[in-house]
Amino acid sequence: MSTRVKPSAFSGVKLIVKRELGQYLSTWAGYVIAAAMLLLSGLLFNVFALGSSPRYSADVLSDYFFYTSGTTITAGILLSMRLIAEERAAGTLPLLTTSSLTDGQIIIAKYFSALASLALFLLLTIYMPALVLYSGKISLGHVFAGYLGLLLIGSSSIAIGLFGSTVVKSQLVAAIVAGVITVVMLSLWMTARVVEGPLGDVVGYLALHDKHFRPFMDGNVSTSNVVFYLSVTAFFLVLSRNVLEGRRWRA
Repeated sequence: MSTRVKPSAFSGVKLIVKRELGQYLSTWAGYVIAAAMLLLSGLLFNVFALGSSPRYSADVLSDYFFYTSGTTITAGILLSMRLIAEERAAGTLPLLTTSSLTDGQIIIAKYFSALASLALFLLLTIYMPALVLYSGKISLGHVFAGYLGLLLIGSSSIAIGLFGSTVVKSQLVAAIVAGVITVVMLSLWMTARVVEGPLGDVVGYLALHDKHFRPFMDGNVSTSNVVFYLSVTAFFLVLSRNVLEGRRWRA
């Protein structure tokens, strides 16, 4: 049996998304995060991607996506660490959870607000591939694949950060929790190298970066890699919903 979202629920989700986007744009925190990430991405691009020796434009672009993936993950966590923790610290979470919206709709609204902000941040970085295009020759398909990969890995980091935000009250601790989970998932590819047999393959498959992101870096879009990042996002969003629902019942 299919379920339809009621117009009131859609309006409520839309209202939360607009409110959160307003929070990012009307406070210094959103601008500081964007400025810091853009500065770091620019430095990494100039120092490591461009370098000082002549290189093929495709290689420069691949390195750009590699280094920008790190700043994208960081931005995703920083943007999402406040989403629920701030509500709890301000005492407004009970008002939100007693509204007509379900816990899942609240989580989805929070997630999309952070994803929209991250997409805006990625849009601001487009000048770097444009510089590569100005100085050489690159495929627009390569650019599309790379940015799709950045958006997907950023989506996963937002979901992880949102989960951390539902678990604890402090934004800083939420960022630490999300950071630890992310680092563990990023380092699984190293663990896979010392684990033999099918278990090693499973561990390697769960790595957040390595085999799943590198194809995007090189301009290749694979359905299996898209599904992986969407699955990670969905998994942590469901966990966040369950934590929020558990707190509602305990209250």
